[in-house]
Amino acid sequence: MYDASRVSASKSTADVVFERLQADIVALTILPGAKISEADVARQYGVSRQPVRDAFRRLHNLDLIEIRPQRATIIRRFSRPEIENTRFVRLAVELEVLDRACEIWDQTRAESLGKNLAAQADALAAEDLARFHTLDYGFHECICDLTGLPMAFETIRSCKGKIDRLCLLSLSDYENVADILADHRAIADALDRRCATDARELIRHHISRLDTTIAEIHRKNAAFFQ
Repeated sequence: MYDASRVSASKSTADVVFERLQADIVALTILPGAKISEADVARQYGVSRQPVRDAFRRLHNLDLIEIRPQRATIIRRFSRPEIENTRFVRLAVELEVLDRACEIWDQTRAESLGKNLAAQADALAAEDLARFHTLDYGFHECICDLTGLPMAFETIRSCKGKIDRLCLLSLSDYENVADILADHRAIADALDRRCATDARELIRHHISRLDTTIAEIHRKNAAFFQ
């Protein structure tokens, strides 16, 4: 049971409940369509219902749960139209970031990004998919930061966050993970060559990989979708 008395001064009870529920939802420990209640969560963590209510509100704002008045709260199912819209926005931002990056890329930036790629390879070799997932985020964040566009990554993070559960299903296949790492290496190589044309083509291919995953997940688990 969660001990509310041990929350750090910088992190509220609601923060901790939110982070743990978010992790469980993204990891599919709690499946799409499952019912979830404030009372049950409060009892599970040994806290009052107020911080749980706050956590629920934040999860609802992230489109991870659906709060329905007078009805049970449920874990949101996937929406294919929303996924398509999210992908469109993310791709538009990634393309602009790579265009800008190719204008200024240098050896120092290449070495910084190379450290992330090396860590990805280590995570794959260790079969540590959770760490690889974190480093996947880090790869895209690193490019934005090195290009002087940290706010662009906030948009990318928001878009990725909406489909993290699907990404995690994709990352459950080690062959898919190896393909993602190969994509990242190819994008890094295009940046090293400062070839915006190749970089744009590669990021389109990289983001489109999820299409096959979505179709397969829908075929096997139609109940996960709206």
